Amino acid sequence: MPTVIPFVPKNITVHLGAPNANAENVTVPFVDYVKNVASSEIYPTWEPAALRANILAIVSFALNRVYTEFYRSRGYPFDITSSTAYDQYFVNGRSYFDNVSRIVDELFNDYLRRPGFVEPLAAKFCNGTTVTCAGLSQWGSQALAQQGQNSTQILRNYYGDVEIVPDAPIRGSQQSYPGTPFRNGSRGPFVTVIQTELNRISRNYPAIPRIPDVDGIFGPRTEAAVRKFQEIFGLEPDGVVGKATWYALVRLYTAVLNLSELRSQGQQFYAIDWAYPSGLQQGARGDKVRHLQYMLSVLSEYIPQIPEVNVDGIFGPATRNAVIALQGYLGLPQTGVVDEDTWDELYDQFAGIENTSLRSEVTFPGIPGTTLRQFPGDGLRPGNQDSVRQEVVR
Repeated sequence: MPTVIPFVPKNITVHLGAPNANAENVTVPFVDYVKNVASSEIYPTWEPAALRANILAIVSFALNRVYTEFYRSRGYPFDITSSTAYDQYFVNGRSYFDNVSRIVDELFNDYLRRPGFVEPLAAKFCNGTTVTCAGLSQWGSQALAQQGQNSTQILRNYYGDVEIVPDAPIRGSQQSYPGTPFRNGSRGPFVTVIQTELNRISRNYPAIPRIPDVDGIFGPRTEAAVRKFQEIFGLEPDGVVGKATWYALVRLYTAVLNLSELRSQGQQFYAIDWAYPSGLQQGARGDKVRHLQYMLSVLSEYIPQIPEVNVDGIFGPATRNAVIALQGYLGLPQTGVVDEDTWDELYDQFAGIENTSLRSEVTFPGIPGTTLRQFPGDGLRPGNQDSVRQEVVR
């Protein structure tokens, strides 16, 4: 079957603010974007190995945003933002450090990925002093470089089993939707993309029938899979992949890959006690905070307004900001405190994803697990009962 290979765009469009902020969009050459971010995020006096490791992380994160169409598939007219709460620090119009610029010229079309994955790694990073995260520590990378580690060793210290893909092809960036609907009888590489996405999504949504032959031919089996996908996700079930269905496929494909990526890093999904825990606010610590952070981290894969959260059991400013974002999304008072209404609404949002997206036999770290059932493929109707909550509460 044809393979969809990630490419390095000639240009990238940056939104100068948070995703929903009323801010300018600027389009710059991708290599200049990387030089800008690297000059804004790291110090030019650092060891070369630390600089190279950080630049590869910057490139990989940006390419992941482009390749997965993280923002464009959600209707935004840009590829990435300048907000560090969501993406990477970009300062429009700034100058670049000479040594950083030289390294970027060498590495801008190299990226990280997991073995067995196609997409560039969404390589998270933070400074490692005032902010910590489940990714590369910028100051920590400098310390490792001073100890003699090379850039590959530094990257694997933080990201585990990763490989470096060199010399990715470069071409003009464009939205993936080709502009023409696909239906029974269509053929070609875009049909292959549709079939590949449907088959990957069907592993998490088993009601979608698997397409046995990924051959680029839009036949009855592909049409049946498209119709079921459309039924599940509230689209017109006409079996035709138009723009709305195309980008719904992109969003769900990206989401299940991100969830799989979390699992590959050892962050497993939880079957926990869902009773409301009182006193969840900034300063709290422990398993209940980890439960909260885990649910927020899963929701952040589906709801762009909710920032990603590190699951560390410490209710700090980042967790509070995610709670405020959740409360705003749900129309609740934005206090940053997890009261009973916030907990119940969070659970309901999480349970919907848990029962449709997450594979069976996965458990909360450190808690002997029950398993949660997958979505059975039947619609919910008046009179149905929430058996999931009954099953997991002890």
